[in-house]
Amino acid sequence: MSLNHSPIQITSDDVNFLIYRYLQESGFTHTAFAFAYESSLLQNSNINGTDVPPGALISFLQKGLQYKEIETHMGEGGQEIVCDEPFHLLSPHICQVKKKIETYAPQPMEHDFGYSEIPDNQVTILEGHNSEVFICSWNPKHSYLASGSGDSTARIWTIPEGPCGPESSAQSQSPIELKHFSTNHEKSKDVTTLDWNGEGTLLATGSYDGLARIWTDKGDLKLTLNRHKGPIFSLKWNKRGDYLLSGSVDKTAIIWDAKTGDVKQQFEFHTAPTLDVDWRNDISFATCSTDKMIYVAELGKNRPLKVFQGHTDEVNAIKWDPTGTLLASCSDDFTAKIWSIKQDKCVHDFRQHTKETYTIKWSPTGPGTKNPNRPLILASASFDASIKLWDIDVGKELHSLTKHHDPVYSVAFSPSGEFLASGSFDHCLHIWSVKDGSLVRTYKGNGGIFEVCWNTRGDKVAACFSNNTVAVVDFRM
Repeated sequence: MSLNHSPIQITSDDVNFLIYRYLQESGFTHTAFAFAYESSLLQNSNINGTDVPPGALISFLQKGLQYKEIETHMGEGGQEIVCDEPFHLLSPHICQVKKKIETYAPQPMEHDFGYSEIPDNQVTILEGHNSEVFICSWNPKHSYLASGSGDSTARIWTIPEGPCGPESSAQSQSPIELKHFSTNHEKSKDVTTLDWNGEGTLLATGSYDGLARIWTDKGDLKLTLNRHKGPIFSLKWNKRGDYLLSGSVDKTAIIWDAKTGDVKQQFEFHTAPTLDVDWRNDISFATCSTDKMIYVAELGKNRPLKVFQGHTDEVNAIKWDPTGTLLASCSDDFTAKIWSIKQDKCVHDFRQHTKETYTIKWSPTGPGTKNPNRPLILASASFDASIKLWDIDVGKELHSLTKHHDPVYSVAFSPSGEFLASGSFDHCLHIWSVKDGSLVRTYKGNGGIFEVCWNTRGDKVAACFSNNTVAVVDFRM
């Protein structure tokens, strides 16, 4: 009896969607959004992403590899060739005779008692998102936590005072939901970035659909800002709170009037997607891009104030120091660099990372800050699983923090500048002492961490995860 099977079909859309989901799930959010945008994947595809399980690309490749391995090790007579050599996807396979399997006793794991692990019963877990949670941010005035996800929503959670844990989780399960679509039939519009204004009264969000939105702290949509023609990767309020700055895959940056929603000025300096933006003061700012360039611009001027050129691969993030004097940048060229508006070449060129440097943060310390007696420090985090703390005065490495085992996507200094939180795709939230680089607290969740952030009092840390949750932990020393 013969069986008639339907022909197996796979389209370019199928392959593109699996690649997009793999990049997204692996934390390469910039690359994922840019890939989907350039391939018009989410605009034109009929694939229902909710039906595709996590890790689908790896799963399909593994299954295909298993079939290929079975076929390779099947003799002409149908007998199995026993082989001890691993079967790889890309390298040629040469069979080796199977060796005798040796038994061994497992060795006890070493434990570093220099830090304490935060147990699950002391963690507030915020559940409600239906996809990866990419970003989180504490309100500067109230105990509100905003989160943004691939499920087309941002949410505002009220975090109860007092200790974190199951009771706190139960009280936090009715967040304000900010929907980034008008009908239930629209395709997903990932919320890619968000930022509170200085007064904590307004929340700005940027989305894959190219729209920026301004919401009240009660969840009412105040303005929809429509000028970008591609996903928005970064947006920031200026300190005064009258302007909003956004950067997009469409290569431009825009300053918006926060009261009217009008475009004050659109800047078209870059030749490739704009990945990050950061205000220097209330009217001037910097932008960076996959075109390897950094520009400093000012409202009302049509040419850059400064051009910083020196990175040899795309620039992932930029941050001005607390006084707006020095600009830090980090890149896929493995480096972090420090620039001054007073000179063309970088002031410091930090080359100690061995893989892509994904994010950077300045400490809230030094002249002009609330912690003027503590030195200014830069933290850089990399796909090499390390975080490095840099002494800016002398341009040297202070500490290398190496207890993560996978790429580190986010770091954040405590308001006092004494501690640093970090989140990695190894599922771990670590809290470090800036003074000596020691690990003082750790929490292991159930997914990769995209971002970590401190509340303004410095006694709670939030982390957003790839398993659709947000975790909040207490921190007191």
